[in-house]
Amino acid sequence: MNDNDGQVSRVHPVLVWLNLSLLVLFPVAWAAPLMRAGLLPLFKLKEISILSGVQSLWGTDVFLALVVTVFALVAPMAKTVGLALLHWNLLRPRLAPVLRVLGKLAMADIFLIAIYITVAKGVGVGRLEVAWGLYLFTACILVSFWVSIQTERNQRHAPD
Repeated sequence: MNDNDGQVSRVHPVLVWLNLSLLVLFPVAWAAPLMRAGLLPLFKLKEISILSGVQSLWGTDVFLALVVTVFALVAPMAKTVGLALLHWNLLRPRLAPVLRVLGKLAMADIFLIAIYITVAKGVGVGRLEVAWGLYLFTACILVSFWVSIQTERNQRHAPD
């Protein structure tokens, strides 16, 4: 396709649509319950989401809240938007290394560790149940990783 007609070029349409779906799915995953935590089996479990975890961190540890906000919220969304711009030829391919760095900053494990710290501080001894949001968030991270790899592969093998 022509690079100037506003259409996607050098990228399979499935990659484009998967990436665009992340613009909706990431915010859903952030609000979805990751886990349910409770003190004793008899008491109601409290649902913990990414957003509620970050909100809780802002009240207890501002630095950790900033780190989690950047790595779990800002970096993945910036990378997704950057890939969309690259797919639609609105970002130069030579800026792809910046997206690679954003992908490395978007470390879900830092967020999950912070959530476990929050749970451990707030709940103490108790019970944890995994909720559907953890699976959705994990799927979003894995899809984002796969789209990045495939986009980079397409960019390397594309004729100039």
